[in-house]
Amino acid sequence: MTSSGLLEDLTERYWQARLEASPLTATFLGDHRYDDRLDDLSEEAELRQRQIWVQLRDEANSLETNDFDETDRVTHRLLVDELSEQINAIDDRFIELGSDQMQGIHAELLTMVGQLQAPEPEHAAMAVVRTRAIGTMLDQATDRFRAGLKAGRTPARTCIDRSINQIDGYLASPIESDPFVNLTGPSGWDGEQQWRDELRSAVEQDLRPAYQRYRAVLSDELAPVARDDDHAGLCWIDGGIELYKSLIRMHTGLDIDPQVLHDIGMKEVTEKLPGEFIAIGQRAFGTSDLKEIFDHLLNDADLRYRDGEEILADAQRCLEDATNEMGNWFTILPEAPCELIPVPDYLAADAPAAYYMPPAPDGSRPGNYCVNLHNPTTKGRAETASIAFHEAIPGHHLQLAIATERSDLPAFRRLSWSHTAYVEGWALYTERLAEEMGLYRSDIELLGMLASDAWRACRLVVDTGLHALGWTRQQAIDFMVANAPVSYDEIVTEIDRYIAMPAQALAYKVGQREIMRLRAESEARLGDRFDISKFHDVVLGAATISLTVLAERVEAWDGD
Repeated sequence: MTSSGLLEDLTERYWQARLEASPLTATFLGDHRYDDRLDDLSEEAELRQRQIWVQLRDEANSLETNDFDETDRVTHRLLVDELSEQINAIDDRFIELGSDQMQGIHAELLTMVGQLQAPEPEHAAMAVVRTRAIGTMLDQATDRFRAGLKAGRTPARTCIDRSINQIDGYLASPIESDPFVNLTGPSGWDGEQQWRDELRSAVEQDLRPAYQRYRAVLSDELAPVARDDDHAGLCWIDGGIELYKSLIRMHTGLDIDPQVLHDIGMKEVTEKLPGEFIAIGQRAFGTSDLKEIFDHLLNDADLRYRDGEEILADAQRCLEDATNEMGNWFTILPEAPCELIPVPDYLAADAPAAYYMPPAPDGSRPGNYCVNLHNPTTKGRAETASIAFHEAIPGHHLQLAIATERSDLPAFRRLSWSHTAYVEGWALYTERLAEEMGLYRSDIELLGMLASDAWRACRLVVDTGLHALGWTRQQAIDFMVANAPVSYDEIVTEIDRYIAMPAQALAYKVGQREIMRLRAESEARLGDRFDISKFHDVVLGAATISLTVLAERVEAWDGD
């Protein structure tokens, strides 16, 4: 077999191992072979998985690469890097800190279940088995939390409080609206009612009691020893700084010192962005005073929503405008549509303003732009457009749907959730691109774009402040309140997100800055031969990649 053939075989074996290791991911992606199984979160399973990843990485490193074409070279590099990332995550034991409201298995289940389907009766029967067994996975998670406590890895109290709030919201919700009971089943199936009764029984007898056990561990064992708000960052636990640096590498793909990132953020927040705010604020509000501009955005009654329907209408308008315009800026377009849906009520209080769920590879599910309608009167009209362009089109939906549809590439490249800086950097880049595309309809929406950029620049400051420099939670909140025109409640939710997911928030600005740098260098190098649509094709055409690979692709691009 040729080296290329060996690589193809290796990538397929890796992907199959990923699906087998995470049956929930497999179901989410439309592969129903493991619908009666769950992810094994035990330490024993993790160590077995590590052996598999090491073996696959050794095989990848032994391949002769001299005859690889550009696609195979990129595939090989990404495969080795992704396997190394998987191994490092196991070695760093990140799962021991996974009790938070963002990445905790309790939250992931509640977020994911609404996207799962059981298209055939056999899958429906398997789903009942899985539902009854979810308690085992939740119990495994709490075992890992306890192991973390023994190693001095205490969670942040604010994250435990939010996790408990999520669970309480779910347990208080009516069984009739329970997302596990209302799993999408086979169409036109005469056995549906009996199946629903079985699901309801599984939820009442097994699943909800398991969530109650999980909650008890959070409240009775983790909360009493959790880090208070003055010690919320990773730097306050043993080995926390090294853990944070490892997470920076994982989310950005780069070795960047936290202080360097902190300083970059400070420069954008205090030097670059104020001038942009003042220029547009003068037109919109007739003032060049930055505090007055922020005050208008935050407190003008006519810039607040009256209800959730208004939010949905504005978000839908932005989605339609971007869909109609994208063909003028992109040659490669996704086949999957993007649909707007509200964030479920039981998640909304502790969820961000919006998020995106990619389409199923088999086309059975569109991309979903999920909009949070919780406390709608606290949400500002200015920010809706930039969020829509980030989460949907031309942001996440364009990038992730195109990646999913690149059927000529290995599955791990098309469907990977790695390379956060590329994925989120692209989405943040498109917020500025949307201005070039003429998608913002007013100076108010342009100020919302700047607010979004300030928000992400602040992340460089507060994330590193919390996890490397010892900032308190209130210190981080106060910094964002002073430097980003975002509502106080939203800032508090965001700060707690950064506490829950160290370094993930850094990826946005790191990725955006890199894409903008590569574009500027390409424009200077190619001159009149630079074409924005072709540039975007180069950026998006290789599916989901690292920033290092992206730079190599763009720097080798000759304009054709």
